[in-house]
Amino acid sequence: MQIDFDGTAVMEIVRELVAVPSPAGFTDQVIGKLEAYLNSLGIPNQRNRKGGLLATLQGQNTAKRRIITAHLDTLGAMVKEIKPDGRLKLSLIGGSRWNHIEGEYCQIFASKGVYTGTILMHKTSVHVYKDAGTLERSSDTMEVRLDEKVSSADDVKKLGIGVGDFVAFDPRVVLTPSGFIKSRHLDDKASAGILLYLIKAIKENNVILPYTTHILFSTHEEVGFGGNSNIPAEAVEYLAVDMGAVGDGQTSDEYSVCICAMDSTGPYNHQLRQRLVDLAEQHGLNYKVDIYPHYGSDASAALRAGHDLIHGLVGPGIDASHAFERTHMEAVVNTAKLVYYYLLSPIIGD
Repeated sequence: MQIDFDGTAVMEIVRELVAVPSPAGFTDQVIGKLEAYLNSLGIPNQRNRKGGLLATLQGQNTAKRRIITAHLDTLGAMVKEIKPDGRLKLSLIGGSRWNHIEGEYCQIFASKGVYTGTILMHKTSVHVYKDAGTLERSSDTMEVRLDEKVSSADDVKKLGIGVGDFVAFDPRVVLTPSGFIKSRHLDDKASAGILLYLIKAIKENNVILPYTTHILFSTHEEVGFGGNSNIPAEAVEYLAVDMGAVGDGQTSDEYSVCICAMDSTGPYNHQLRQRLVDLAEQHGLNYKVDIYPHYGSDASAALRAGHDLIHGLVGPGIDASHAFERTHMEAVVNTAKLVYYYLLSPIIGD
């Protein structure tokens, strides 16, 4: 059955998701938002002990099933140290780079409330420090300047801020008239938005899938073990929906659905990859096949954990991954279409 693919509607879901702070390990708020959304649609779902959310779409065949994932955890940080002058030293969560977050606004989630600040070099002022532009950006040279009247470690501790408090980066999401969305955390909230849109469309259009399908919104992908558990024994195929990384030497772009042939963990299942390519060509989708040398996904994490699955990876092409990310509505729609047509296709071997 054909459904409408409203790119504007998908982008609005993505905008809502990126606005919810969710560094890996601190995802209860965004999972609660999804839980409420799925409950409003009458979609069965349950949390796992790791904090992820598993939704189920009943299909005609329950003996063989599919599992699809997108991760809701993002990059972020924790308070590592309260410095004598009242600034905060950070430890990064996930694969951020210090130069990617220099000058970024942030939120600190403390025991007595949520505080704001800015991530800066200690030696930022060019009028004071001659090496402000050349000094290495690192955990030793970067800090958070709190938006509070503090000048000592004791001042900060009185606010309830302590070591281990989570720090979220401001997403700065913008939707442009030309169809782009630029924001932090499109990895992987763009894909989560796509899956939420598809769940709603499948439900409202009474689409009966050929196989019961589980959708796992995972919460620890950025630290390597997000989607490697709570996989039903009946699952045969596992498709991760995550970003396609754009850059020199890559075929991926911001307008296409990207199909991963191999990443740092090795090749994805060749038969499933070919099935995805065939579906993209059959339905006239813009797609790219690519290799990501510094990448891992929920699907590869599941295989590393010992699960016997046919695994694949697709997603919208995203520029400047783990920094100031951007993609286009065309990539989002092409990805939504490919995932939908895949859900209607036979499992490999059937």
